[in-house]
Amino acid sequence: MMKKLLFILSLVVMAGCTQAQNKTSIQNLPDYHIVTAPDSATRTPATLKKNKPVMLVYFSPDCGHCQQLMYEMKGQMKSFKDIQIVMVSAVDYKLIKGFYRDFGISTYPNITVGTEGNSYKVLQYYNVKMTPYIAIYNHQHKLLKAYEKAPKLKELAAMVKKA
Repeated sequence: MMKKLLFILSLVVMAGCTQAQNKTSIQNLPDYHIVTAPDSATRTPATLKKNKPVMLVYFSPDCGHCQQLMYEMKGQMKSFKDIQIVMVSAVDYKLIKGFYRDFGISTYPNITVGTEGNSYKVLQYYNVKMTPYIAIYNHQHKLLKAYEKAPKLKELAAMVKKA
């Protein structure tokens, strides 16, 4: 009985350490390489503006929650104009380009949309289980908050304001 209890306790401790390690490891932006729409340019964290906050959104163009987030953000873009928004997906470039076109993203110079292809670096970095996954970084590009599912737009806008 005592061995079982110690075993269960050790599993709980190990799980807690794994959770803590995961939270700590995402404190910095991932080292991504994405091909962006509409110009097929390659972007990395080095291409971001210095001293400006970042909202990284891992998404899929055919995800209903991701589309809903974009519809809501478009109506409140004033709240997001001062943050660099990097939208990353693993889908084919043609789908990224269609999403870019369909949502009129060219009118928002602070939004970059791209695919990481089949490298899955960003997907694995955040251990994304569902989309949209959102990580907000301050002007020093240190993590403020990560959302494993889309929060209410008011909450997201308030967090962006803190960045």
